[in-house]
Amino acid sequence: MSGKYDFQNKMALSPSNAEAEKLSTSNSDGDESSEDDGGRQSWSRKTDFVLSCLSYAVGLGNVWRFPYVCYKNGGGAFLIPFLIMLFITGIPLVFMELAFGQFASSGVVSIWTVSPIFQGVGWAMFIISCLIAIYYNMIIAWTLYYFFASFNTYLPWSYCGSWSTEACLADPAVMHNCTAHNGTWYNATCFTPGSHNESVLDLVRDLSNSSDINYTSSSDEYFHKVVLDITPGIDSIGHIKWELALCLLLAWIIVGICLARGIKSSGKAVYFTAFFPYLVLLILLVRGVTLNGSTNGMIYYLTPKWDQLLNAAVWKDAAVQIFFSLSPGWGGLITLASYNKFHNNCYFDAVVVSILDCVTSVFAGLVIFSIIGYMAEELHQSVDKVASDGPGLAFVVYPAAVAKLPISQLWAVLFFAMLITLGLGTQIATVTTVHTTLIDRFSNVIKPGRRSFLLLVAISCVGYLCGLSFCTQGGMYVVQLFDNYAATYSLLATGLTECVALAWVYGCDRFLSDIETMLGKRPHKIWSISWRFVAPTALFIILIFTLVHPDRTRYEDYVFPAWADGIGVCISLASILAIPGVAVYKVVSAMCYDNSGGLQKTVQKLSRPTANWGPRKKEHRMLVKGDNYADAPAEIVTQQPMMLHDYK
Repeated sequence: MSGKYDFQNKMALSPSNAEAEKLSTSNSDGDESSEDDGGRQSWSRKTDFVLSCLSYAVGLGNVWRFPYVCYKNGGGAFLIPFLIMLFITGIPLVFMELAFGQFASSGVVSIWTVSPIFQGVGWAMFIISCLIAIYYNMIIAWTLYYFFASFNTYLPWSYCGSWSTEACLADPAVMHNCTAHNGTWYNATCFTPGSHNESVLDLVRDLSNSSDINYTSSSDEYFHKVVLDITPGIDSIGHIKWELALCLLLAWIIVGICLARGIKSSGKAVYFTAFFPYLVLLILLVRGVTLNGSTNGMIYYLTPKWDQLLNAAVWKDAAVQIFFSLSPGWGGLITLASYNKFHNNCYFDAVVVSILDCVTSVFAGLVIFSIIGYMAEELHQSVDKVASDGPGLAFVVYPAAVAKLPISQLWAVLFFAMLITLGLGTQIATVTTVHTTLIDRFSNVIKPGRRSFLLLVAISCVGYLCGLSFCTQGGMYVVQLFDNYAATYSLLATGLTECVALAWVYGCDRFLSDIETMLGKRPHKIWSISWRFVAPTALFIILIFTLVHPDRTRYEDYVFPAWADGIGVCISLASILAIPGVAVYKVVSAMCYDNSGGLQKTVQKLSRPTANWGPRKKEHRMLVKGDNYADAPAEIVTQQPMMLHDYK
């Protein structure tokens, strides 16, 4: 490994575990939230942290993406590569980030005193979180729009209103029933043999065949004509819809309220955002299994298609789903863990959160496909014709199904309230990452209290103003572009670089020793193998596979023009280029300060931990290096810009 500082006598100098517990802040579930000697808050209870991580990991993708990916890639057979990838990339990366953040109690940028040349990884995570926070709140805004609309006497998407076109069908099942019984559907009327004479039927068939009308459901037209008022393409953005702008404003206000007192308030909010979705999913599942055709949907969802296991794309999708669902590389896990008590068992947390996230995905799939099976039965279509992923599932298919249920307003309110809480859980942690990063990076200027709150207000205002582009008539296209590029290639590249930095440059043995200091027991060597070889290899293969087989950005049948994908590539590069960019800046700055050692020596120094690296509290730093820790010689890099200031 490149440069290292003395860890050989660490255990001899460290106090016993009992003494360590006395030195550290208590980690019992009954503790009130506290602040360390640097003014940093910590979680009131361990459950606050676990639920925050779970609420962060379990998001909208568990409901509107995983079920579709599962059935598309082999149904029940997909669970095999999915679980394998959970243990190859999921749990190891979650454990690594939780331990990393907990050990240093720092944000995603300031924590890279562990190896300053890789501080660009932290900035990349920061940029990714900024981009996600901006567009993710728009999805919450759409959900808020539907939530309020659900309180109408009649669900507005259940009928064809004044806004509809001649292609609108309030109940597509009627048309499908007509054609299923050898009838002809024309001009909102079913013409069947026996009800009309043959000459009339022949005329109607000719008119129907020559008609270019593509019938759509009222829920589809409501989403695209009323909610979005969508334009033909991304090259026609249109004007801002004030209803969506107000919903987006409300979304940012809710996030701001949840974070107003830092983790003291967000730690309480997660008790609702984490538990409420499970309650609603359970209620919807109980209701769903009572519907005709629901069993067919669930069977279709889980029926194994074993031949799919030989398809490399299936394994790629499994790895991508695990990686993006658990959210390593976003910076959120590091940020949330940075507020932990030093001796918290982050290993247990990583395993619990990862497994519960995967179980939630499978459970949500049962709920969704029970409803999709019901819709397929109603429409006399196969399940695969009804199933979809993304916004179409949440705002078209599911609302259409809900409209057919007794007391439809109740089910609509429950469903959209669940989506809101799922979105908020992820959004709160993402904005926390942005907020914490800026506080830690500019700790001399932004002090806890009023200035911290004003920073949160500033972040919310900037996020809202940037998000107004998503409130336009063509805003859906912009959201799709961000969704396809903001956290895909960049996330894989960031996660891979993070693995290399911690496992190879800083060193797995050193990292495991840090974890041993926190947990009192050294993790098994299998973690070293995973972090050094297995996880980086898997991430590299996924990244290459994704780059070789890029997906053109599309929304339904509309394929984005090349220039739009070019903008998307720039969105990805905005975070990726921070990694080499900051590294070059560090090297040039260090050589300008002192060029006596040349390029190689400078890179070596920048790869080593600085004197600031280590636990935040003095008593915990003593566990690592003994009483002489504070007297460790400062590296040249501590005097360079973009570095964390010494803790006072």
